[in-house]
Amino acid sequence: QKKVLTKLLSGTDLRRGSRINSLTSESCSSGPPEEANKGPQIVYENTFQLSPKDNQIFPTKKAEDILKNTFLTHLLDTKYNGETCKNLTIQITESVKTQVKAELGCNNRFKIVVLVMIGANYGQGARVASRCLWYPQHDRFAQYEYHNESLFAVGVVYGVYYE
Repeated sequence: QKKVLTKLLSGTDLRRGSRINSLTSESCSSGPPEEANKGPQIVYENTFQLSPKDNQIFPTKKAEDILKNTFLTHLLDTKYNGETCKNLTIQITESVKTQVKAELGCNNRFKIVVLVMIGANYGQGARVASRCLWYPQHDRFAQYEYHNESLFAVGVVYGVYYE
């Protein structure tokens, strides 16, 4: 049976000149001696980045272009039908989300939320609204609206920075 002991090792935070504590653990066991001689296992502290780096800005214009191209590709000659538009909404949402994530790259800290709404165009007015917690210095959104003679579509891509 292994027991895990935790030691506090002291270090110095060079930015603030204060002392910090980091956790390491080493395993002690009554088993074979080679397991006990592996040394301490290092556990790193979380790195919280409260703001994005200078080159990490949500690409609002590119997200809008992705929405526009995806809408034109999927909805150009489409007639409104409840069942087909339900499936189209899912396809468009997934397509936009994967394209925007590919545009951002793998080292980003943005949560991507995509909303797509497709409805019948009978000459009525429609308003689409959404609310969320927002940090205006880092969070962004892109939107695009599409209309043809039988349907309308509204798409919104949110890029919300998280730490």
